Amino acid sequence: MKERKVVFSGVQPSGIITLGNYLGAIKNWVEMQESNDCLFCVVDLHAITIYQDPKILSQNILNVAAIYVASGLDPQKSIIFQQSSITEHLELAWVLGNHTRLGWLNRMTQFKDKVGKNKEAASLGLYSYPVLMAADILLYNTDLILVGEDQIQHIELCRDIAGAFNRQYQIDYFKMPEALTNQNAKRIMSLRDAKKKMSKSAPSDATRINIFDSNEAIEQKIKKATTDSFEGICFDEENRPEISNLLNIYSACSGNSIESSVQELKNCSTSQFKARLTESIISAIAPIRDQAFKILKKKEVVVNILKEGQKRAKESASTNLKKVYEIVGLSVYY
Repeated sequence: MKERKVVFSGVQPSGIITLGNYLGAIKNWVEMQESNDCLFCVVDLHAITIYQDPKILSQNILNVAAIYVASGLDPQKSIIFQQSSITEHLELAWVLGNHTRLGWLNRMTQFKDKVGKNKEAASLGLYSYPVLMAADILLYNTDLILVGEDQIQHIELCRDIAGAFNRQYQIDYFKMPEALTNQNAKRIMSLRDAKKKMSKSAPSDATRINIFDSNEAIEQKIKKATTDSFEGICFDEENRPEISNLLNIYSACSGNSIESSVQELKNCSTSQFKARLTESIISAIAPIRDQAFKILKKKEVVVNILKEGQKRAKESASTNLKKVYEIVGLSVYY
């Protein structure tokens, strides 16, 4: 019998979950819960590294949880919880921060990309984000972290921190978690600039498809999506990145390979292709959108899912943090 692994992943409630979040992550989580012990977190503490409107953030926490369930994550099979409800995440982050070298954090490319030339104006929270991420992972003795390729560097740092802790205290306590990227998952890019990832926090809503978008909104966004002046539909990420991005979306939503999608669409005009793409997107996400709206009408259902997840996550988190404190010498006398 195959050994069950502890699997961890999450999405920030920094906006409405996008088609990119769903196709690149959540869709692939569903099958993982069948044969693993999965924790799926609403990572709200990470979201506040950049200012969030408090009222919108509070609602988005519920929105993310509802979309998790509407997408097929089962609260009976997986632990679905809110990061900030488990204070052990922050406590472990402090301990791990004392085993994290500044040089390691200085190499984090995501921090450099986000702050650009304004490094001095960046917050400590944004800078130390990877340490909290390491705590999220190590707190549950995680074996596998489901991430996109842009998060691989953070997982490598997590392993460095775990190794530094183990060496310091001469104990093989923390596991060396492994990143698991789905090679079949498509990296979905902006509808307006195929060089940038589709992001729920991008200033323009026209750059993305939100899970909560109406069918009409989806149609309008795809109509206005950037393409090129070449004839025909083909997949060429280097020379035709915009059309290739739309083909990636079509392939992921329809369940067909890129090759079969190109064969199917190669004689279409751009407008014909966009019409087919719109239909495919609506077929993929409209049922999730509609189910999420039904769930959200009963707020107490979502709240109870998060509360139950908090109880289950707390058991493991408190046990592991107490052990870490004992290893460090912070014996619990209270």
